[in-house]
Amino acid sequence: MRRIYFLVPDVAVTKKIIADLLLAKIEEKHLHVIAKRGTPLEDLPEANLLQKSDFIPAVEQGIALGGATGLLAGLVAIALPPASTVIAGGVLLATTLAGAGVGSWLGGMVGMSVGNRRTKEFEDAIEAGELLVLADVPADRVAEIETRVKQHLPQVEVEQTEPRVPAFP
Repeated sequence: MRRIYFLVPDVAVTKKIIADLLLAKIEEKHLHVIAKRGTPLEDLPEANLLQKSDFIPAVEQGIALGGATGLLAGLVAIALPPASTVIAGGVLLATTLAGAGVGSWLGGMVGMSVGNRRTKEFEDAIEAGELLVLADVPADRVAEIETRVKQHLPQVEVEQTEPRVPAFP
């Protein structure tokens, strides 16, 4: 799946585009709209906290950093004289898991308070009254969906993210 982003000037055009994407068999759970606070979206699928913030990437980074920190703390604890090699595995596992847990919690808290890095470039347009549509579409259908959107807005610039899965086998 690829996430595509595009700006739409008003709610009426956004409704037409969303209806067209639904007819193209893009499920509503894969469509999200971000608008200026106070804009009546009516029945449009509003983006939730996961789309508006960097929560998931921050949790992933927190797990990695917290786990690595916990592993290092465990190695230091094992190196100290009272620790024996019998309990070494348990200490390493416990500190790594504790570090990953604390890291994911802290990362999530930070991620929720920070806006989505990928939508930051659209903030001025959103504050000016435009609506940002995010659509998660299969990679092989990106061109088709872009064509459908351009039928409603010929001048629209569709941006997309790279897939998170590596391209190599």
